[in-house]
Amino acid sequence: MFRKILIANRGEIALRVICACKELGIKTVAVYSEADRNGLHVRFADEAICIGPAKSSRSYLDIPAVISAAEITNVDAVHPGYGFLSENADFAEVCEMSQIKFIGPKPDVIRTMGLKQRARAVMEEHGVPILPGSKGILGSADEALSLAEKIGYPVMLKAAAGGGGRGMRIVRSAADLPNLLVQAQSEAAAAFTCGDMYMEKLIEAPRHIEFQILGDEHGDVQVLGERECSIQRRHQKLLEESPSPAVSARLRKKIGDSLRKAMKAIGYSNAGTIEFLMDETGNLYFIEVNARIQVEHPVTEFVTGVDLVKAQIRIASGFRLKEILPDPLFQRGHSIECRINAENPETFAPSPGRITGLNLPGGIGVRVDTAAYTDGVIPPYYDSLVAKLVVHGADRGEAIDRMRRALSMFVVEGIHTTIPLHERILEHPDFIAGQFDTTFLTKLLGPKSGH
Repeated sequence: MFRKILIANRGEIALRVICACKELGIKTVAVYSEADRNGLHVRFADEAICIGPAKSSRSYLDIPAVISAAEITNVDAVHPGYGFLSENADFAEVCEMSQIKFIGPKPDVIRTMGLKQRARAVMEEHGVPILPGSKGILGSADEALSLAEKIGYPVMLKAAAGGGGRGMRIVRSAADLPNLLVQAQSEAAAAFTCGDMYMEKLIEAPRHIEFQILGDEHGDVQVLGERECSIQRRHQKLLEESPSPAVSARLRKKIGDSLRKAMKAIGYSNAGTIEFLMDETGNLYFIEVNARIQVEHPVTEFVTGVDLVKAQIRIASGFRLKEILPDPLFQRGHSIECRINAENPETFAPSPGRITGLNLPGGIGVRVDTAAYTDGVIPPYYDSLVAKLVVHGADRGEAIDRMRRALSMFVVEGIHTTIPLHERILEHPDFIAGQFDTTFLTKLLGPKSGH
């Protein structure tokens, strides 16, 4: 087991890793920007180093600064959390070159999975269903027009190195395609320094479902069930649950078997998430791999009883999955997570600022992952996540009732939060019935939702 780990992140995920390390008897090093000097991850880590100013490009994304902090503090390993450098193959490679263990997949695997068209090819080769689309990068507008004609409109243009909804455009006609392709390429180049695009058939109102995997460094891979992530705005998830109301035991096994085969073939290790779209007839189609821990990992932890962050650390230190996971591995009950963001629940305008009052809900089956505290500041420089409210119940009905109760007892004063929006979602008949897709928020709020 590692002696000391540096957490190359901030906020609730940095605190989450610190908690896992404390329970494993591992010392921790926090890195922080000047804006996060008073952050809880700084307070609860064993050591902390300031790595730069508030702007993330000069702190949390500054690879030399992070590596320097790791070398100065003589750590054995780096945990990247999610976001920032978590899927940066160059960072993982520099860690290896510096004799520091990167707690995540190998650099070459991160590169393969980060290039969406390559990931599609790997999945297709091993029997994972994929959407009709381009076999590789689109070479020109003429090629895109020809392919779109073949697979049929509407189609989706997607950034090969993209994520988070950037570099994506829906194309409904040949007349619109050339201009939208240029827009998407420009946005992708600005966001990811890579303007390469590929194309997929568009499913108009899909469900968004993802499968959690763990792979050890000895060739074994296990699938820990799926999460339903269809409640989202502008491709950003707001609420997740596990298991999905739309996935049968038969489909879960079928997809799980094909994913184990595919991920073993590429030598995948550590935690990862494979994302799918489900069409109106219940067919699942692979869209991408997230080669890291996910924001919504707690719902899987609740239903499986597996601490995914501890598993990540143990895998990176050489443990086999059979030493980490229960046998048999099964799901119990139902879990829901609401992302509480510092946003106006009506306009979605960011609401950074000082928290003047805070009450966190508790009780049986309730978990709050947060780095917020009374008089703490939500800075304007990073994502707007304040907390993740997660509940577990014997079944979906109890989980919904428990989440409603927990939301009603969650008080954040001084800033706006999305708690009222989550309360509306949890009361909606379609959500209660499990009959929804990624257009749910548009139907609930109208065009202002910005779906």
